[in-house]
Amino acid sequence: MAKQFFNYLVIGAGSGGIASARRAALLKPSLKIAVIEKARPGGTCVNVGCVPKKVMFMTATVNEALHDAKDYGFDIVKKNKFDWAMLKEKRDAYVKRLNGIYTSNLGKDNITYIQGAAKFTGPRTISVEGVEYEGEHVLIAVGGRPTIPNIPGAELCDTSDEFFEWDTLPNKVLVIGAGYIAVEIAGILHNLGVDTTLVARRGAILRSFDHDIGKNLMSEMSDAGQKVQYHTNPDAIEKAEDGTFTFKGTVSEPGQEPKQIALEGFEKVMFAIGRHANTETLGLDKTGVNTDSRGQILVDEFQQTSAEGVYAVGDVCGKALLTPVAIAAGRHLSHRIFNSEPDRKLSYENIPTVVFSHPPIGTVGLTQAEAEEKYGAANIKIHQSTFTNMYFAMTTRKPKTYMKLICEGTEEKIVGLHVMGLGADEMMQGFSIAVVAGATKKQFDSTVAIHPTSAEEFVTMNWGLSTKS
Repeated sequence: MAKQFFNYLVIGAGSGGIASARRAALLKPSLKIAVIEKARPGGTCVNVGCVPKKVMFMTATVNEALHDAKDYGFDIVKKNKFDWAMLKEKRDAYVKRLNGIYTSNLGKDNITYIQGAAKFTGPRTISVEGVEYEGEHVLIAVGGRPTIPNIPGAELCDTSDEFFEWDTLPNKVLVIGAGYIAVEIAGILHNLGVDTTLVARRGAILRSFDHDIGKNLMSEMSDAGQKVQYHTNPDAIEKAEDGTFTFKGTVSEPGQEPKQIALEGFEKVMFAIGRHANTETLGLDKTGVNTDSRGQILVDEFQQTSAEGVYAVGDVCGKALLTPVAIAAGRHLSHRIFNSEPDRKLSYENIPTVVFSHPPIGTVGLTQAEAEEKYGAANIKIHQSTFTNMYFAMTTRKPKTYMKLICEGTEEKIVGLHVMGLGADEMMQGFSIAVVAGATKKQFDSTVAIHPTSAEEFVTMNWGLSTKS
């Protein structure tokens, strides 16, 4: 059978791949475009990431609100336990509907959808289920998967992918990891009443975020009764005859002799220690595409790989593993290739990020450590505030909101903005525009506050004053 030719051949129907394919079709409807996908359309985000995770975050948030209801004068009696099975069925149906929307949109844009596993047989030739396709331009957007460590018993454990397959809510769970996925899932489970323990290798969580954000979240988690085992490396996972798991690890606290511990009785153990690129089975040796030691595809600032006419976007590149980043990079790429915009590219600076922890976190720009390294500590000024959101004025629990502005130079240009607290997720988008636009502390001060809100603190903290960290 002769090869089928396409102007644009996209491997991976996740957010980045589909965004790029659809933008190419919009820019030049005459193009022949195909998207290849071996699993479900939508990629990690729709199927086992952002979308179902946010549903679970909101579920846990509803449970928090139910606990607060009595403090607002509502006499609520829980007649039934939380119906995990009902929620899972509705959540899965929602995801399935999104899968259908993705494929439907491809059809509306006259993009060919090819189901199956792709493997390169030449520089820009791909085989899927025995059929060969050739692309004038080829985009690799195959995403990544959770990492499983090489320790005894790790194969018995779950990852964030399997979390969404659980048919029942466990009573006791161990989550291993200190990044945003581990923190988010541990927070969801804890706030749904699960006896949850988080294991972190070092003495902190969210170590790639601003130090004060991680420190304040650790404090809030402790106040909420969230169990965290710090300075602990996993050595082995054992499964007993009754189906429960035992975690064995080594605690190595600074200044103390290492000691072995065993934590028992877990119904589920989950690893959330990072992600790997899905490149092993692609046959990249046939393309001239270079990867690093972790299998991540190396690209330049224009998403160009080492092979002519072959590009990569999203998690497979190992940088800024966020759905909106993949979407933006994919769209910029299509504009560059198909719309005669040779300088079009995504800036990887000032990317806003939200962690759906409890309480949530929003951040954009540099951490304090990054800012001091880039500009020098003497040229950095810090404005920060800690307070109780008005919502909690009526409640027994009193989680704090923490805000931080990192400013550079005599003009106090805002180079980092960080917040932890109720509403942090929703307020971050608007403030990130200000940071991208190069706003200064003086411009924040000149903005009239919206009262009473938490967000107003960003434009009122240290109003008209300059404070040095």
